[in-house]
Amino acid sequence: MKIYNTLTRKKEEFVPIDQKEIKIYVCGPTVYNFFHIGNARPFVVFDTLRKYLEYRGNQVRFIQNFTDVDDKIINKAREEGVSAGEVSEKYIEEYYKDAAALNVKKASAHPKVTENMKEIIEFVQDLINKGFAYEVNGDVYYSTRNFKEYGKLSKQNIEDLESGARIEIGEKKKDPLDFALWKARKAEDEIAWESPWGMGRPGWHIECSTMSKKYLGETIDIHAGGQDLAFPHHENEIAQSEAHNGKPFANYWMHNGYITIDNEKMSKSKGNFFTVRDILKDYSGEVMRFFLLSGHYRNPINFSDLLMEQAKNGLVRMQNAKANLKYLMEAGSDGGITETEKETAQGFGKYREEFIGAMDDDLNTADAITAVFELITAVNTAVKDGASKEFAKEAYAILMELTTVLGLLQEEEDGSIDSEIQALVDERQEARKNKNFARADEIRDLLKAKGIVLKDTPQGVQIIKE
Repeated sequence: MKIYNTLTRKKEEFVPIDQKEIKIYVCGPTVYNFFHIGNARPFVVFDTLRKYLEYRGNQVRFIQNFTDVDDKIINKAREEGVSAGEVSEKYIEEYYKDAAALNVKKASAHPKVTENMKEIIEFVQDLINKGFAYEVNGDVYYSTRNFKEYGKLSKQNIEDLESGARIEIGEKKKDPLDFALWKARKAEDEIAWESPWGMGRPGWHIECSTMSKKYLGETIDIHAGGQDLAFPHHENEIAQSEAHNGKPFANYWMHNGYITIDNEKMSKSKGNFFTVRDILKDYSGEVMRFFLLSGHYRNPINFSDLLMEQAKNGLVRMQNAKANLKYLMEAGSDGGITETEKETAQGFGKYREEFIGAMDDDLNTADAITAVFELITAVNTAVKDGASKEFAKEAYAILMELTTVLGLLQEEEDGSIDSEIQALVDERQEARKNKNFARADEIRDLLKAKGIVLKDTPQGVQIIKE
């Protein structure tokens, strides 16, 4: 597999540190609200990376943190008159609900900042001991200039950074480029911990460095997240971790592109800010997942009603193929697989190879989806006049094999048909038998209005829920 490495700005052959287990760290949400469509993209993309690596026979240790200490959480707690812990715990639970709707698998571990305070404090103290950090009146800052490779991920030149840097009022750092590792408590209602520098809480960047080391070790295979995190967050993580550990932090860095809303940047002030919870009112989580995987992860993607409808239609095509094969597995011929079917089934391997080729090329999910649709076209052609149960099972197996890697077609359809609908289906069949085609068509239209499509096959009537 080749991965585009942000660190080197080129595609590289992916070679794990340990063939027994691939170690991946992905930056998780700051839990003060429902997560939005922009947050959802890295969650879905890198969940798909994990699923694909596992599909290829790898063990993956996948860590995604929860940032449960932050100014936004503190402010939300003040607004609602509750504790910061109550805010973060509430939105961690809401995260799990929305992630499940998107078919995002739970990480191997979801560490919380609040549960790793001892390790964070020790990490900061080590940076002070090694001359990479200093304390001023309860605040601790990282000495950016002391890390000679600063800027290697984002390709930022330290002189250029210096010209735009300023020391804000109230900051005590020695250099405008330095960043906070530990923040002294400013108010009594702020969540804080005892430390060698007084009551306070960690800076954002140190949290991920500490949790990555604790759960994955000093050097990891892949660190991933949104493009917006490359600088300063990931750059600062590298500076902290490599100063602390004395070795490379991550061998491969992966960053997904931005999402625009109707070709504009998403922002609350523009009124085009959409949480996943908002979108789930109109579309299923699988439609959203299909949409997020329909373009290459490194390219920007535009969110709009038109594109979501296209994603919905694409997913419906997949769902219909699945439903048709499930029907034929029950109603198909019992005579065994025919020679023609056997030949067709042997050709399915071509689509698997196309799928793997696309995914091996820097996780090209767009081309992988195309391979799935080519498979569906071949299957639909083969079963248009019916099929054996055995052939349907083989076609179903490869369809589900590939779509499961993408996290699609995972929702189990409710196959039950209520008595009123079944009575209409039976009446239509009787009308067709009696050559009363006007009544048969009338019933078909009536059922279609209820979201039920009838498909007449040599094996009988297939009932499809739209």
